[in-house]
Amino acid sequence: MEFFGETTFLVISCVVFILLSIKLGRNGKNRGKMPPGPTPLPILGNILQLNGKALFQSFNKLSEKYGPVYTIYLGMDPTVILCSCDAVKEALIDNAEDFAARGYMPILHKISSGGQGVVGSNGERWKQMRRFSLMTLRNFGMGKRSIEQRIQEEAQFLMEEFRKSNSQPLDPTFYFSKAVSNVICSVVFGSRFEYEDKEFLKLLNFLNQTFKGFSSIWGQMYNFYPKVMGAIPGPHHNIFKSINGVKEFITKRVQMHKESLDPSDPRDFIDCFLMRMEQEKDNPDTEFHMQGIVNTTLDLFGAGTETVSTTLRYGLMILLKYPDVEERIHQEIDQVIGRDRAPCIEDRSQMPYMEAVIHEIQRFIDLLPLGFPHKVTRDLMFRGFLIPKDTNVFPVLSSVLRDPKQFKNPNQFNPGHFLDDKGKFRRNDGFMPFSSGRRICAGEGLARMELFLFFTTILQNFTLHSPVDIEEIDLSPLLSGFGNFPRYYQLAFIPR
Repeated sequence: MEFFGETTFLVISCVVFILLSIKLGRNGKNRGKMPPGPTPLPILGNILQLNGKALFQSFNKLSEKYGPVYTIYLGMDPTVILCSCDAVKEALIDNAEDFAARGYMPILHKISSGGQGVVGSNGERWKQMRRFSLMTLRNFGMGKRSIEQRIQEEAQFLMEEFRKSNSQPLDPTFYFSKAVSNVICSVVFGSRFEYEDKEFLKLLNFLNQTFKGFSSIWGQMYNFYPKVMGAIPGPHHNIFKSINGVKEFITKRVQMHKESLDPSDPRDFIDCFLMRMEQEKDNPDTEFHMQGIVNTTLDLFGAGTETVSTTLRYGLMILLKYPDVEERIHQEIDQVIGRDRAPCIEDRSQMPYMEAVIHEIQRFIDLLPLGFPHKVTRDLMFRGFLIPKDTNVFPVLSSVLRDPKQFKNPNQFNPGHFLDDKGKFRRNDGFMPFSSGRRICAGEGLARMELFLFFTTILQNFTLHSPVDIEEIDLSPLLSGFGNFPRYYQLAFIPR
């Protein structure tokens, strides 16, 4: 019984027994037509066959027996698991429209106020919010030279912070959070924050704790049994306290923007959203309202902070483990950029090894191994099986990023996965950290730009040093659930 304590299981079992029995009976007629899978227990579904400390590994193991497309019960509901690069691509790309809806994820549903914003929404709301967000972000420089300059400026603020450490070991967690967050803050809130701003630090801690809570066993149990877990005490409630703290911060910023808004000169994303709210104030069906602005801003701010900052933190730990990789990066930087100017995005095309290392870091850390759930928009025949309308589907991104058909040594860190025989960068269909299809991450372009500029600027200026022996550096995640949460560590930045 790997997932939870016996006492808690007993309590949950008693509460859900009747509900789950009814649910299984109701779905029994369709089960023979759905993809195969392990027989669920009448009380717990398939939860006893899952390892809560590495859920995606359980999914991969089950795929060895039932194939790349199979059905399991997560809590009381059947869920279809897609577990290979070919299966995920066939669903999200070849059948993009059929798999375009966001599946039900209880924590996400609650955080998004019942499906507001971009990440957790569906239907016309999702189309409007995504279209508006992408258009507004582009207007404020996303993918343009102006956003590159903002990243370059923030990278220099970060370098100054590292210089202040005087080569002493430090925990880089919130250094990266502050730098990365300030990039999206400049677009969403119209300004950056000083690194010692107490309100800013409190906000970043809320985001860090939310991602950590999402990946914990408690967070996973909430997703499987939301009604039961919502009624009992536990650390999972801290997820919602943290999110409420972020929402309170955003709400205050929205009020400040209302008081100083000049419709002829919008300063940022919030101003543009407020202007759209005013335009549609007489439309009873409008999606542009207070819940919409808070949750959409939360999506942009949260996604634009935690994913990139965690990738940077995890990436530097990997480079500490593989100093030969770091040394080769130094050589490429000195050859292409030198040390007298700041890196720019145009350098990326001339730096195949750095590009390969960043791709391999994203592949290896497998930041969101399960991805977000999808659901099918109609009764669908997929690979000879019926997937009923509204069935949750998990395209397991980990199974793509570590597909042995795509990567020769999928469990080893090796930049050669993205280099050809001549040392030039090569793409790989198995590179899917941002998901794919209609629901691909809207911030992919910004994230890739940030990763290149931050990584390159750091390694242009510093050599990394670990206060512990290389053998003691553990690259396995501290928590592995919705996300792979890296272990805490320290490193020293030695000026070059």
